[in-house]
Amino acid sequence: MATFFFRAVASDGKVRTGSLSGGNERLIALELRKQGLTPIYVGVAPKGLSAEIKLPSFGGNKRKDVLFFTGELSTLLNSGVPLDRALSITAELTERSGFRFIVLDVLRVLKSGKPLADSLATHPQYFPDLYINMVRAGEASGSLAIIFERLAEFERTRDDLRNYIISSMIYPALLAMVGLASILVLLLFVVPRFATIFSDPRMKIPTPTKIMMVASNLLQRYWWIGAGAIVSTVAGWRTYISTDNGRLWWDGARLKIPLLGPALLKAETSRFARAMATLVANTVPLVQSIGIAAATLNNRTISGALVGVAQGVKRGEGIAMPVRKAGVFPPLAAHLLTVGEETGRLDQMFARMADIYENDTRASIKRFTSIFEPLVILVMGIMVGALILSMLLAITSINDVPL
Repeated sequence: MATFFFRAVASDGKVRTGSLSGGNERLIALELRKQGLTPIYVGVAPKGLSAEIKLPSFGGNKRKDVLFFTGELSTLLNSGVPLDRALSITAELTERSGFRFIVLDVLRVLKSGKPLADSLATHPQYFPDLYINMVRAGEASGSLAIIFERLAEFERTRDDLRNYIISSMIYPALLAMVGLASILVLLLFVVPRFATIFSDPRMKIPTPTKIMMVASNLLQRYWWIGAGAIVSTVAGWRTYISTDNGRLWWDGARLKIPLLGPALLKAETSRFARAMATLVANTVPLVQSIGIAAATLNNRTISGALVGVAQGVKRGEGIAMPVRKAGVFPPLAAHLLTVGEETGRLDQMFARMADIYENDTRASIKRFTSIFEPLVILVMGIMVGALILSMLLAITSINDVPL
């Protein structure tokens, strides 16, 4: 007798999960049907999934799962495969067993008679409002294949920009870490050995060498206090920015950082414009589109300003004027939207705006790293050089010791 994990639907439409002992999966499925349950999976429990009613959390893998799901559905639907069959194939192709449960559950809700948008909405941790509203608009217009193609492009573009920003910051971060580690190694291990040479009280030690030796001695004795202070500071900082006021202050302060602030603003502008282009092109109402697009932003200062933009649209001011009044987006954004309103091509202008600021974001990040990298090298070089120079001064002073 083996124990099998199961996921089944009860008569009230709710999903039940658990485990049963039996000879094989077929017998377990038969037992579930006797209990009035409709099995949707019987087998080995996926990693991280207990017998409780709980779906696994993949953290950063969610984004990749949704990107894969969207791309596969786009390909299959554009090839003429029926929706339910496309979902079944996507579930089979999904490598992560946890996400396979999500796809199968979407298929189960779909087969119960609900639209695809409502089926996806049962898993908001994977499919946000933008995604749901896009699918709902596609179902209403009968262009679901085109919608998934646009969603796939949206997800891919957003993922590419995010990966570019992360990869661009890895090298400067490594430089800073290596430089800091070099200084710590010198102060904790090299300088103490070096200091034993100057234990003679008759020896006159140069001032830079004295400072270096005092710093090394303090670090050796009280490193735990410094480490505790750093941990406490980081913990306190994280706690503060997790509050509404703290997060709002920090989001506003980040936009004012030289070089980095403009890059963050352009990245948020491109994210907002890309979301708006996708939504407006699929006939989602403008006010609703602004609310959905605001939810995709990471900066609360900007997303908060969009509340006033939505109110301006409700008053009949269009979108260009409220965006200009909000004062959080670059000036060019309002001019582009004005042209879009005048020509009746607002969706195309949002798409153009997204392209412009994605390219500007890459240029700003490249400019920031081109300055930050040599700056880190210069600062770390000066600090390490100062330590080595202090040692050399001490060595040359040995000749001055009276015999």
